[in-house]
Amino acid sequence: MHAARLAVDIGGTFTDLALEHAGQRTTLKVLTTPAAPEQGVLDGVRSILSAAQIAAADIGIVIHGTTLATNAIIERKGARTALITTQGFRDVIAMGNESRYDQYDLNITLPEPLVPRHLRLTVPERLDNEGTVLLPLDEAAVGALVPALRDAGVQSLAVGFLHAFVNPRHEQLVCEIMADALPDVPVSLSSEVSPEMREWERFSTTVANAYVQPLMARYLRKLEAGLRGLGVATPVFLMLSGGGLTTIETACRFPVRLVESGPAGGAIFSASIAKECGLENVLSFDMGGTTAKICLIDGFKPQTARAFEVARVGRFRKGSGLPLRIPVIEMVEIGAGGGSLAHVDAMGRIAVGPESAGADPGPACYGRGGTKPAVTDANLVLGRYDAARFAGGSMTLDSAAAHDALLAEVGGTLGLTAEMAALGVVEMVDENMANAARVHAIESGKTYDGRTLIAFGGGGPVHACRVAEKIGISRVLVPSGAGVGSAIGFLRAPVGYEVVRSLYQRFSTFDVDAVNALLAEMQAEAMRVVAAAGSGLTTTETRTAFMRYVGQGHEIPVPLPSRVLVPDDVAAVRTRYDEEYTKFYDRPVPGSDVEIMGYAVVVATVMEETAIATTPPVVELQATSNGTQLVRDTTTGEVSSWSVYDRGALAPGTRIAGPAIIAEDETSTLVGSGWTASIDEMRYLVLYRA
Repeated sequence: MHAARLAVDIGGTFTDLALEHAGQRTTLKVLTTPAAPEQGVLDGVRSILSAAQIAAADIGIVIHGTTLATNAIIERKGARTALITTQGFRDVIAMGNESRYDQYDLNITLPEPLVPRHLRLTVPERLDNEGTVLLPLDEAAVGALVPALRDAGVQSLAVGFLHAFVNPRHEQLVCEIMADALPDVPVSLSSEVSPEMREWERFSTTVANAYVQPLMARYLRKLEAGLRGLGVATPVFLMLSGGGLTTIETACRFPVRLVESGPAGGAIFSASIAKECGLENVLSFDMGGTTAKICLIDGFKPQTARAFEVARVGRFRKGSGLPLRIPVIEMVEIGAGGGSLAHVDAMGRIAVGPESAGADPGPACYGRGGTKPAVTDANLVLGRYDAARFAGGSMTLDSAAAHDALLAEVGGTLGLTAEMAALGVVEMVDENMANAARVHAIESGKTYDGRTLIAFGGGGPVHACRVAEKIGISRVLVPSGAGVGSAIGFLRAPVGYEVVRSLYQRFSTFDVDAVNALLAEMQAEAMRVVAAAGSGLTTTETRTAFMRYVGQGHEIPVPLPSRVLVPDDVAAVRTRYDEEYTKFYDRPVPGSDVEIMGYAVVVATVMEETAIATTPPVVELQATSNGTQLVRDTTTGEVSSWSVYDRGALAPGTRIAGPAIIAEDETSTLVGSGWTASIDEMRYLVLYRA
């Protein structure tokens, strides 16, 4: 018998669990416990084991994703962190690259560094751009910092020196000195966390890693111990922002790589569903309790990037956050979830988010002390939720509390009834999500023509039809287990790790031996991390170079052969660069030399191939309604009776004409007016707009 596989995703409002065992899947949602996140996980594990009727010892793997690292940065609740850097470069993380995300805002607010100026300390040392020592590290000056660090109560230390990505020796010496003097203070080195050029991004990433490291290490060790206490003896793996899995040891060392771990699982879930259904180009729409995530998936693969911004101070504004130089699945994430709070702004407009009610106290209808209206309250007042069946019936919603909160915070100010205030809130959050999707497509140079929207998360299927209408998509797919899609996505992810290094080369003077030596070293590092998951695993390797024409400011990725390079490969790679450049910018630049700024090596385990779906059933079946609900349509504002169906009772081939509600334990799918839903052979819901 195959061992069970368990995935756990901690969100801002709910903790989602998915367990697969003996060909069966069991899913569950429990409220997140913000004060002690591991407690909610352990409670959920107990419940799902009971529901699946298996023992803890039957679990063969646990895969976990969490928003804790992101939330700690956004809420500024990380460790007291100090930065040691090269003399003269104290203010790199404050100055950034001196760009402004809004050229015309005279009172622009820029993100504050995670390390205050009095804890940004410098020491004499200097390397040149090739790593040659110009000024040896003053080890006595490093030792002299220890009393100040101790007196300031520093809990974590970041070290970032100029050109350390080429030669890490000075940073390593600081680590050795601090390990002796301050053994309880973890040290993050820029040469390990983000060994790439560009000081601001490298220092910012290293500081963020140090800032969340104590918190994440404590949490992960508590969780590991708690699972052991339940009898779960299997290894625990963490979901990385780039879409791979890694060990707890690596996650404790580089927790900054976990900042987008939950959303990454959702993108992998969508990519897996797209491949199953033979849908090459889709839009992944993941709406949870706190945020909504939108990701473009082409060729069954999510878009990826090498940089990410966290804690943006300008909503949706690129360049207004703290830069993190880590491998990520590229998506847009906005504060538009079920718990996002609604209010009337200074201009008398309904506004939603980014503030969230979270799990504690939660929306007003949760009855846990919340008094401000959230999107969930608005959906309940509009009749889109069954108060008795929410979250699988694990909690009963308070309709009166939702009504009162909407009237007090929105309706009373604008002279609207609670119902019309709710309609305004839902329409605003749908427009926010649609607008974010439009911007994401434009920034990616793509359109939504012919795409299918794959909706999941607790709120995704509720809002999918309206968002699809707004962005011009006429087909929506809601897979099985949609309410806990990110957790299911964890179960589809390979064990993998990406190593990035900088080594400046030009094609006119390309040093094949130097590049081969670097790539071999990178491959060995990635293999060590993957091998920690267990021996005998079949792996694949992907190599990429990041190149640009001499004089340009940004690179594009170019695939490399996953083997030792030979001199004849140089011309072929140069030709491939021109081809990739043409895809981005329409035409190459003849006669220009090309420089290679860095390399990436990804080693990942081989996953089972997903079978593409066969032809849908021809027989059309009529569904039997479980009753009706009075629902106010957000398109027309009119109230009408909508039929309600139990998704679990719908057989393949069933067709349902909207308006209707298809309910399941973790979410509900709204089939809007003008839409038709059908159940395909995999029991996925497919919605078409006439």
